[in-house]
Amino acid sequence: MENRNTFSWVKEQITRSISVSIMIYVITRTSISNAYPIFAQQGYENPREATGRIVCANCHLASKPVDIEVPQAVLPDTVFEAVLRIPYDMQLKQVLANGKKGGLNVGAVLILPEGFELAPPDRISPELKEKIGNLAFQSYRPDKKNILVIGPVPGGNRGRGQIYPDGSKSNNTVYNATSTEGESIKLDQPLTSNPNVGGFGQGDAEIVLLQTHKVSWFFGPRPVLVDSKAQEKHHPMLVKEQQ
Repeated sequence: MENRNTFSWVKEQITRSISVSIMIYVITRTSISNAYPIFAQQGYENPREATGRIVCANCHLASKPVDIEVPQAVLPDTVFEAVLRIPYDMQLKQVLANGKKGGLNVGAVLILPEGFELAPPDRISPELKEKIGNLAFQSYRPDKKNILVIGPVPGGNRGRGQIYPDGSKSNNTVYNATSTEGESIKLDQPLTSNPNVGGFGQGDAEIVLLQTHKVSWFFGPRPVLVDSKAQEKHHPMLVKEQQ
């Protein structure tokens, strides 16, 4: 029980003022299509509402799956990856502004804890730069470096929203008839097909920011207990921060 309480104490010592660099990339199967701006960046000061729901849900009414993968714990001033996976059907098309059907687009907002920010180019390894490719990033606001706008990425999303932030309807409200005059239909059979393929995905993940001098204190007594019983002494090495 004491060990659990100690770990909880260490976990709670997350220093928000320490700047931790972060590298992010989105895994998608891209294709050529047009991109569109993220309306949340234009219409909302904070992309996360008080209820915890991301504001993308105000326009993209359909809920879609999304997977977020981050490390369980990181050290200060380190670069790590946050992976976003967006599954979608490559055969789906969206209704474009000219009324024609075209490929799907991507746009994402990533909200990080305060003190986290995008890694500068000189801190990213060549291997990670190759993974990122031409993916674009920018801060949600100049004073909110921990909130990132990702994309737009051609071919990585699931379509346009059904309504715009001002409440007006988009061209995705068009419904196409699936039956013709004189055709026999069954009870409760849908007579129209909804071309809306858009939606939003929201997920949460936890990252623990470790302070190395507190972590070393937590693990320090353990080798002493082992040494008193073991015939051979093996001291685990733990790198400490220079104070």
